[in-house]
Amino acid sequence: MSTAAHRRNRPATPAPHRSGPRLPGPRPSRPRLPDLLHAARPGVLPLLAAAGAAIVLALWWRDTYAVTGAAEWLTGGARITGLLAGYLAPLLLLLMARIPVLEREVGADRLARWHALGGRHLVALVAAHVSLVIWGYALTAHQGVVGEGVEMVLHYPEMLKATAGTVLMLGTGALSARIARRRLGYEAWYYLHLATYLAITLAFAHQLANGADLAEGVGRFGWYLLYLGTFALLGWYRLVVPFLRDRRHRLRVAEVRPEADGVVSVFLTGRRLDELRCEPGQFFRLQFMAGRLRWAANPYSLSAPPHPRFLRFTVKDLGGHSAAVAALRPGVRVRAEGPYGAFTGHRRRARRVLLIAAGVGITPIRALFETLPAGPGELTLLYRARDEHEVLFRTELAAVAARRRAQLHLLLGSRTQPGNTLSAAELAELVPKLTEHEVFLCGPPELTAHAVRELRAAGVPRHRIHHESFVL
Repeated sequence: MSTAAHRRNRPATPAPHRSGPRLPGPRPSRPRLPDLLHAARPGVLPLLAAAGAAIVLALWWRDTYAVTGAAEWLTGGARITGLLAGYLAPLLLLLMARIPVLEREVGADRLARWHALGGRHLVALVAAHVSLVIWGYALTAHQGVVGEGVEMVLHYPEMLKATAGTVLMLGTGALSARIARRRLGYEAWYYLHLATYLAITLAFAHQLANGADLAEGVGRFGWYLLYLGTFALLGWYRLVVPFLRDRRHRLRVAEVRPEADGVVSVFLTGRRLDELRCEPGQFFRLQFMAGRLRWAANPYSLSAPPHPRFLRFTVKDLGGHSAAVAALRPGVRVRAEGPYGAFTGHRRRARRVLLIAAGVGITPIRALFETLPAGPGELTLLYRARDEHEVLFRTELAAVAARRRAQLHLLLGSRTQPGNTLSAAELAELVPKLTEHEVFLCGPPELTAHAVRELRAAGVPRHRIHHESFVL
């Protein structure tokens, strides 16, 4: 394999670490209790959210007496959907607040999926609340739905704010739908989501002014605690902590190094980088303080193990922000939020490890390939790419594989080509004792979903499959 000569003034990529200590004895394929408890920890969060929703519904039940007639049923439904929407909105913000314990134990990828799912439920609840309350009030007042809607917006307290917030929330939800999302650049999607902060703030005043269950007592106190606590956590972890880290570490671009057509590695230097405590497999949100790049922070994974003198990120030209990164010059200041993500060696429980990467998904996998503890023959990397030109870090991966006596398989060509389909049969043939492996997977969402299905079909337990999408 050929390798390009490095210039002398380039930051030296650290030599691959030697294989880590061997882990004790092979584990049986049947899940052990510690493994199951470790895998179940992320499931605690939905249970807590469901318990909170039950408490919210108890507020409605406390203030509800006999319900008779269509109008009361409709307004009762409006109260329930309004309360649940008001409860869900700050929870969705907390999922994206970069709270360290959530990022570490649950993982940024899973949090993002929960956030997207919860967002769809929030839009449905808000739409149902608006429809039910106007319909129910119209029946009570014996007038048309349109007239009652205009009457409520113009004459009820805080309704103008609530209307503006509802329009913002529903509009953001529509533009975040999968079809619309594909047409938006990351920057446009990012700024549209900032509108939800304003929407939720506007709706908060409406809830306190018009919510019959939040007029006083424990309901009102709980709502203040939920919303003010959420915005306090958001302000701390999304604004204050990044600002303090920026002042302390002073990250700057040291070099932008071409890796392949449309792919570059960005080396950042700074002060006290060891204090960041980042791990292979994690990512940062980088905000390059140059030109239009300064207006958005995009997620990029570490593509090499953290080094005391520099951090390396590898970026593929996908248009917009990522395309402009290739033109950066040394010395550009960088604000970095992170490290984030639980796609790290802490998830590993089995002695044998299988890494699967596709396309630019190799970036976090590259760092894990070098650092995950494994003995000779216990570590395997399957790297799928369309052709030779798309393979990143070929020389580095070969060197790591040779040093650690690990297996490296490059799967080149079409996804439908025999040997490249990542089917259950092909995976079992490529990786002996497949069911005894811990699997780390990163690539495009469609390929990731396919690989997970095939791994499960091959008998790999679900709690041993860890995947992360680089499209956030």
